[in-house]
Amino acid sequence: MRSVVALVGERVAAFELGIVCQVFGLDRSDDNLPVYDFAVCGSRPGEVPTTSGFTVRVTDGLDRLVAADLVTVPAWPTLDAPVEPAVLEALRAAVDRGARVLSVCSGAFALAAAGLLDGRRAATHWQFADRLARRYPSIEVDRDVLYVTDGPTLTSAGAAAGLDACLHLVRETHGARTANELARRMVMPAHRDGGQAQFVDLPVPEAESDYVLADLLDWMAAHLAEPLSVPVLATRAVMSERTFARRFRAATGTTPHRWVLDQRLRRAEELLEGTNLSVDQVADRAGFGAPDTLRHHFTTRRGVSPAVYRRTFQN
Repeated sequence: MRSVVALVGERVAAFELGIVCQVFGLDRSDDNLPVYDFAVCGSRPGEVPTTSGFTVRVTDGLDRLVAADLVTVPAWPTLDAPVEPAVLEALRAAVDRGARVLSVCSGAFALAAAGLLDGRRAATHWQFADRLARRYPSIEVDRDVLYVTDGPTLTSAGAAAGLDACLHLVRETHGARTANELARRMVMPAHRDGGQAQFVDLPVPEAESDYVLADLLDWMAAHLAEPLSVPVLATRAVMSERTFARRFRAATGTTPHRWVLDQRLRRAEELLEGTNLSVDQVADRAGFGAPDTLRHHFTTRRGVSPAVYRRTFQN
């Protein structure tokens, strides 16, 4: 992934465009982070108004898009206006050539108009999910995730979820260590657990349970090699198992089991990349116990075995 473009239409959402510029458009070679050949392109170079009242200058046309390795589509503000045929053709040509496409928020509508999401899972902002599903019934719209990848497409939910999707793509391409370093530069978590439901119409949680769970999450992350069952965690939080499970999901957007599994997988990635420990030792230190358990979960969730991951990303 060397060449990255951001596609804008007749208008562009400034924050969502800024997200892809922040991840792919800055030179961070001083920190030994990847540097991309980045450009903002559109059907006609020139001034493009933003949804925030100022304009951006687009210098590249669609020929730059067709040649890119990654095409990002920030939020597409003109949801009800048809997308220009030349833009749709350029998107299809890029994917046919082997490019990946990543949308932020309502950018999924442009990908859907090009037919790139037909028969695939996709995400968009929760406010637009029903509209996307009605307009394009062949798309399986997932309303509960921050982002979803399916084939060459990576679609994300509203606004800041685009950062999660971009970091996921960096993690897939360059490994967990690079994604973690990039996240640290941007002062954000390398991976957020949960989904959109975590942020929609939630009651204000009890302050005391917030503090308890925050401390517990820190403790869990530091003790991944130990048994972390719901009974053990509920006892430590001084709650019943049912109350603990409910408050944990409300606070994190996921179950205790899923949260622990995600943390253990990320710990395994770090050990595979940064140490020469055997797979058996990695399984033990990451909390999986048996190496076969690590291999099963790692292959299921990452798509490759621990050994292949190490050969690809070990520094």
